[in-house]
Amino acid sequence: MNRTLKVALLCGLAMTVASCGTVRNALPFGLGGQKEDVAKATEGQRISILEFEQQLAPSAALSGRDFFLPGPQAATAWTQPGGNAENSVEHVIAAQDFSIAWKRDIGVGSSRTRQVMAPVVADDGKIFVLDGEAGVTAVDAGTGAVLWKASVKVDERDRGSRILGIGIGGGSTGGGFGGGVAVSGGKVFVSSGYRSVTAFDAATGAQVWRSSVEVPIHGAPTVAGQRVFVIDVDNQLVAFNVNNGQQDWSYRGISEPARIMRASSPAVSGDTVLAPFSSGELVALRASNGQPVWQQVLSRTSRTSALSEIRDIAGRPVVSRGFVYAISQSGVLEAMDIRSGQPKWSLPVAGVNAPLPVGDVVYVVSKSGELTVVNRDSGQVYWTRDLNEGRVRREGGILGFGRKTVRPVWSGPILASNRLVLVNSDGEVVAFDPKTGQQQSSLKLGAAAYIAPAAYNGALYVLTDKGQLVSIR
Repeated sequence: MNRTLKVALLCGLAMTVASCGTVRNALPFGLGGQKEDVAKATEGQRISILEFEQQLAPSAALSGRDFFLPGPQAATAWTQPGGNAENSVEHVIAAQDFSIAWKRDIGVGSSRTRQVMAPVVADDGKIFVLDGEAGVTAVDAGTGAVLWKASVKVDERDRGSRILGIGIGGGSTGGGFGGGVAVSGGKVFVSSGYRSVTAFDAATGAQVWRSSVEVPIHGAPTVAGQRVFVIDVDNQLVAFNVNNGQQDWSYRGISEPARIMRASSPAVSGDTVLAPFSSGELVALRASNGQPVWQQVLSRTSRTSALSEIRDIAGRPVVSRGFVYAISQSGVLEAMDIRSGQPKWSLPVAGVNAPLPVGDVVYVVSKSGELTVVNRDSGQVYWTRDLNEGRVRREGGILGFGRKTVRPVWSGPILASNRLVLVNSDGEVVAFDPKTGQQQSSLKLGAAAYIAPAAYNGALYVLTDKGQLVSIR
């Protein structure tokens, strides 16, 4: 492996990305303010490699055809990072006025040594969030008032360099960043880059139990039945007992340190747990004992992008109507039978957001910022829209040299009150028409947002990169 490729992969490491210059402009999500990747055309035109990679075209058979979307339903709980254990919520009643109700600072935001990565969860009138320094906050869902605070942060000075970010230049930067929250049965479960899984009382914030693990956890937990499931940075899936924190079983996938900075989490449907790994493996296991059932590798090597070597399944897998939908950073979107893992269809789409199956279709956002609508049954494409149209800009440089092309990074979508809602790194929450992809309206959040909105009791909640929780009614 040559030196250049080594540096590119090092910038993708979950434990080193904080030291690769400005984090958001390095490789936290595979995008950001990177230098423009181009190929020289004969007439001097610049051709985007990201657009070249996509190779998706609308199906002539679907041209002009409508598709079914179910009506919105009340979201009375959002207990998991993906809404529920299957990570599948189709259409919710939320943000009908599409206006900001309130904003609250809930803790520490992102910096070079820490990251706000945890999706928002909600239950019993409370919103639960995790900040950039492993601080847990419970907020009143209606008013934004802080109800209690706790922390899972520990002193890591004597625990070795495993949790430290090792810099390209050989130095190190501290910070047990990452992790996430889930709520179930009156407890808030918190996974952490500080090598722990902790349960708090959801009403008071009192610690119920804490279990240590060998390596950091950068993904959020999923709770189903009597178990809490987490995946550590060594691609080990661990199941803990919800009552006492004892480890029930574990499964180790192929170790792959190069990963995208997203708080992915398993999906659970019945007695099947779907574990996404940074190796590009999607493994189905028995939730009761950890025995593997099937596995698929969502990986496609590209000749035009070294980033395709990072095979991470950074978006949550989604279980809907007997099928699993998952997407990888290296360029595979696939629908698989949950019982056998047999692919139903596959498309060359690279992404870091969870797909959204709803009604007759599946919505997916690529890492280049393209929103695509796919027929759920056939895998054929209805249409593709460039979310960054009118948003791409040139920044930096001196006297015209060294300027960078900046494309906003998008997170989502969620279908709320007949709007397809996404957030982006430009600090916007934007609503699109779910049938046409045309922009309807937008709001300014005041800071970049890299975490998809959550829906609860008629509102959308967005956690910004500065550690501010925003309620949209």
